[in-house]
Amino acid sequence: MNYFYIMQVFSTRNKIIITCNKWLAPALRSEVIGLGFDVDRVFQTGVELTGTVNDCIRLNLNLRCASQVMYSLKTFICNNPDELHQNLVSIPWETMIKPDGYFSVISNVFNDTISTNLFANLRVKDAVVDRMREVSGKRPSTGSELAGAVVYLFWKNDEAEIFLDTSGDSLARHGYRKLPGRAPMLEALAAATILSTKWNKFGAFVNPMCGSGTLAIEAALIATKRAPGLFRNNYAFMHIIGYDKTVYEKERTIIEEQVRHLPNLVIIASDISKEAIKIAKINASVAGVEDLIDFQVCDFEATEMPEPEEGAILMINPEYGDRLGEEIELEATYARMGDYMKNKCKGMTGYIFTGNLELAKKIRLKPSRRIEFFNATIDCRLLEYELYAGTKRVDKAIDPTPL
Repeated sequence: MNYFYIMQVFSTRNKIIITCNKWLAPALRSEVIGLGFDVDRVFQTGVELTGTVNDCIRLNLNLRCASQVMYSLKTFICNNPDELHQNLVSIPWETMIKPDGYFSVISNVFNDTISTNLFANLRVKDAVVDRMREVSGKRPSTGSELAGAVVYLFWKNDEAEIFLDTSGDSLARHGYRKLPGRAPMLEALAAATILSTKWNKFGAFVNPMCGSGTLAIEAALIATKRAPGLFRNNYAFMHIIGYDKTVYEKERTIIEEQVRHLPNLVIIASDISKEAIKIAKINASVAGVEDLIDFQVCDFEATEMPEPEEGAILMINPEYGDRLGEEIELEATYARMGDYMKNKCKGMTGYIFTGNLELAKKIRLKPSRRIEFFNATIDCRLLEYELYAGTKRVDKAIDPTPL
């Protein structure tokens, strides 16, 4: 074991894995590259790059589509819990975790000798504590709450890797949503869908059926360059030995100073429910963008539309319909959405995010793009529609190709 490397995690480059929800990796990759990093690998639920824990600080504060930022410590062959303990007890944890501190363990384990991740977590905790007790005569506290240093184990078949989770609580929740409303979209998913559109961040953003306001709020945050790190002040990297508060404060100052004011920005969010709009306004207020969003209580077809302009988009996340009766009722709603886009949204690019691909056919417009996402366990599509203002027709028959 290279002790110098372990002791210098804040300044030594090593593999970093940034995880995300399924199919958010393309948007996450674009974010990482936009921050000036090179991406070594992209996979379905994340990206890989090389950097230091100080780089992880910057990533944690800026990324909208990520879940966790993991710094790799060691990869090893592991066949059973005893080999896991043997490999981990050799790592000098005393150079990373304070002897009187607190740490927790999380894991993803796919090995026949482990029936539950909780047992794997326990073996990791045992190894860390055994090592630290032997070296220092003291042991840190442990628990399930992600409030201190966090160790992450990934173990599949006979290959294992141990990480410092530099995030702690998931980055996918951006911290401003105090009232979730009904069936809310995860903030990271909302950001990824917006970043996948043709919106230029200056044209109008119109969000009928806004629910608790997540899409409109994320659009306002993206347009004004308000990073998620503005809403959070505790990360797991803060509890690792060697943490330099001035590095964090410098990155925090950067994201504060990059916020831009766009007096002509038009973001419209409407919903037929007064309660939904009330919740959306509260969430927008916490995010500091309530004054940037025009909230309207109305049916989606009555949403007051701005003048068509370059880069303007319409984005709707309708209900999917969980029961047969609901789905039959929603058929008419989806058909109305198609008519609404065709007749009232000319000159814009329209987007429908749905987890019901059969209902999507009732829109009766041909999508120019179909982008795959997952909302929890639901296979979804972000459907893009070019709503031409000129003579080119978009009211084509149902597209027979699979969504």
